[in-house]
Amino acid sequence: MFIQTESTPNPATLKFLPGQAVLGSGTADFPTPDTAGNSPLAQRLFAVPGVTGVFLGGDFVTVTKSDDVAWEHIKPALLGAIMEHFQSGQPVMTGEAEQTGHADHEEGPDAEIIKQIKELLDTRVRPAVAQDGGDITFYGFDKGIVYLHMQGACAGCPSSTLTLKMGIENLLRHFIPEVVEVRPVAA
Repeated sequence: MFIQTESTPNPATLKFLPGQAVLGSGTADFPTPDTAGNSPLAQRLFAVPGVTGVFLGGDFVTVTKSDDVAWEHIKPALLGAIMEHFQSGQPVMTGEAEQTGHADHEEGPDAEIIKQIKELLDTRVRPAVAQDGGDITFYGFDKGIVYLHMQGACAGCPSSTLTLKMGIENLLRHFIPEVVEVRPVAA
């Protein structure tokens, strides 16, 4: 098994590509070890000292480390943990995978605007963000302000504010005049 790695815009996060499906579809975010209970893979990665977050995508694993640990010290252990997991035959998730996706707000006076926002996020934003090892999901829309939840490499990324303001906000404002601002939320 050959696992490729890719850097992300977040220096504390590294993207691992095991060359096979991880989740197949959807994503799963584990921002702390306590949240990894239904993922043997995430539990295995959190066992490596210095790991502070795990994010699973269709064909990638994103790992976030603490600032006091260098990648060259933990990367071999992470590669080993991922390889051991896939060779063990254990599932990536046990039981139902909690699918991360857009919050439901399909009714009310802003329903059509929200539908347009979600469509733009799904077709133009989320594929690009997945390339960087993360995800962005719709959280809410109120008085012209779009609230988005950032996950994986995007959470805590130094360039995430720039991505939100210069990229996503400009895109949404261009196509949807009712949008005046985009703000991040913590879930």
